[in-house]
Amino acid sequence: MSDHTTADSAGAIDYIAVEQSSRFRTLKRTQRSFIFPLAAFFLIWYFVYVLLAAFATEFMAQRVWGDITVGLLFGLGQFVTTFAITMGYVAFANRRLDPIASEIRGDLENAQGEA
Repeated sequence: MSDHTTADSAGAIDYIAVEQSSRFRTLKRTQRSFIFPLAAFFLIWYFVYVLLAAFATEFMAQRVWGDITVGLLFGLGQFVTTFAITMGYVAFANRRLDPIASEIRGDLENAQGEA
């Protein structure tokens, strides 16, 4: 059994101790350092789009090419941004979060198996 996880004689794992461990706190801090800035960026980008659509209709109605308008490009940009953020998060999680989470899960499974 790892020193990071503790199980009592009945096999119950002390999940509070796991949550307070340095590895779990590092995992959460790493996750939040990625999620919070991108969430703020996306919300600002989204609200700028909504506000422009509501209050800058002439700007959003400007034709860029044929029937393609600035508003349409911004709207499609919302989808592109969503997919880009998702792909970036998946890559980040695979590279930085999953190894730590797998270690923690492995320790918990070992502690459960030993109890």
